[in-house]
Amino acid sequence: MNTISDRTWREKYYSTKMQEILRRALVAEAICEVDRSDSKVIDNPYGSQPSAEVQALSGQYITDDFTTTDDSLTVADEVIVSEHIYDFEKVLTQFNLFQNRTNEMMFAVAEKIDRFVINNLTEDATGTYSVPLGGFTDPVNIHEILSNLVSKVAGYSDVYKGLYLVIENTDIPGIMENQMASGFSYADAALNNGFLRSMAGVEIYVTRTGTFADETLGTTTYTNSGHRVFGVKRVATYASPRGVQWEEKSVSGKTGKEVVCWGYIGFKLWATKTDLTVDITL
Repeated sequence: MNTISDRTWREKYYSTKMQEILRRALVAEAICEVDRSDSKVIDNPYGSQPSAEVQALSGQYITDDFTTTDDSLTVADEVIVSEHIYDFEKVLTQFNLFQNRTNEMMFAVAEKIDRFVINNLTEDATGTYSVPLGGFTDPVNIHEILSNLVSKVAGYSDVYKGLYLVIENTDIPGIMENQMASGFSYADAALNNGFLRSMAGVEIYVTRTGTFADETLGTTTYTNSGHRVFGVKRVATYASPRGVQWEEKSVSGKTGKEVVCWGYIGFKLWATKTDLTVDITL
């Protein structure tokens, strides 16, 4: 339904950008592989790990059997939002209401996909870590937390892809205080430029409070309240066939257009890489 206000009739808006809602930063594309093909299923079977032995010279060996296991990503969920924009709302407003609402709806879909991916990463991780008392909010803990997290994945060949840590905005104070108190040029940079997004070779991404939650999104139920996630980048894949799409259509009995935005979504933390993602408990 329309939600046009009295002020909209008479006030001139110089830019639709002035009307955008506060938006949180999106994280998923920075830490995952993204597949936008039209595939509903992405297959990635894997074989058992061979084991080599050291033995005295003999020229003889024992042949081992090996097994293969199917592993696949299936697109099983969609994110969708719809609104109706009446013709009088579009004609009588002095800013581009249609463009503004479509822009906001498309971001709402993208934001929900981001939340879906972050919670799936946390839920499927097999690496685990519990932070010291005080967690990220105590600056004394930060060096210990980061070094322990890095040690969980160090030595694996995939580490060259980069490391990430996803936290919520309420975790920032302890990290900032630690950064501003850490030696010379690094502390100066933190003091002059604010929150630095990398420490100990780990890229730090911040999302809003409530992203890690106990909830059901689509076909999956999560129990991630009080959790955060760390890991190696691009060892998980999320599928978003054709990205975020939109459509406008005429509706009988109403002027204007109905606008719908949607995106299909699937996620997989590949079975051979689950150790490279760490579920952090606060």
